Parts: sequence; C-alpha cells; structure tokens
Amino acid sequence: MKVKNEVRKRSTLLIGEGIFLGLRLGGFIDGILLHQILQWHHMISNIQPPTTISNIDLNMVWDALFHALDWTFTVIGVILLWEAGKHHDGAWSLQTFIGSILMGSGLFNLVEGLIDHQIIGIHHVKPGTNELAWDLGFLALSTLLIITGWIIIQKIRIQESGVRS
Repeated sequence: MKVKNEVRKRSTLLIGEGIFLGLRLGGFIDGILLHQILQWHHMISNIQPPTTISNIDLNMVWDALFHALDWTFTVIGVILLWEAGKHHDGAWSLQTFIGSILMGSGLFNLVEGLIDHQIIGIHHVKPGTNELAWDLGFLALSTLLIITGWIIIQKIRIQESGVRS
C-alpha cells in the first residue's frame, strides 16, 4: 500500500508540473497564433482598437508583457520539473505528462476566455462578424482539451493501480 501511495504521489507531482507548464503553453499558443500570426486580436484591442499607430504600439507592448509573463512562468515550470526529476526514483509517464499539459493549456484558455472575452471584454477571439460564436468555440475547444487531458490521466492511473478497464 505504501508503494502505491508513493507512485500516486509522484504521479500527482508530475500532473501538477504538467498543468503548470500547460497553462503557460496555452498562453504562448494564444499569443503567438491569435495575436501575432493570425492577428485576430491583441491583449487590449477592445479597449484600444489597433486603428492608429499609437494604439497598435500600445497593443504590442501589452502583448509583449503577456509573452514575458508566459516566458517567466515557463522557465519556473521547467525548473520545477527538473528538480522533481532529480528526486524521482520511478519511471515517468509520458501520457500523464501530456494529459496534464493538455489540461493546463485548456484551463488557461478557458479561464482567459471567460475573463478577458466574456467578463471584462478586453478582447475577443475574432472581433466582428460572429464574434460570440468564435468566443464560444474557443471555450468549447478549451473544455475539450481539459476533458481529453483528464481522460488520458485517468486511463494511466487505472493502469498504474493494476485495474484494467
């Protein structure tokens, strides 16, 4: 019983670190894909529409601050994962790690989508025609990532406990 508890404890640490990194990777995907590549929105594009050079500059600064925060927390997540790996005496589960990253990424986008898009409205996924549909699709995709990650983790935990589904 003590061995199973230790395996579950190590698995829980890996899940926590994976979720932490997933939160940040979700932020990077949002910032790089939606802000920079597709240029659908910026951090404060509903507050300061990017219709003038000064507003574009201001939006770029806020996007950069967003990326700097993501980068900082990603570095912290990698350090935490490295430290945990030095003290880990069992095999790590890639599936658990991937599942937790999916959960973290979905969680970031769900919270960010609810707060930034719906509650305070500083920007929307794709402003203009069908704005609400894009926002709801973003929330649905985020929820799907969380559920998929959770299912992956649960399948591995069942396997680790010796129970077959």
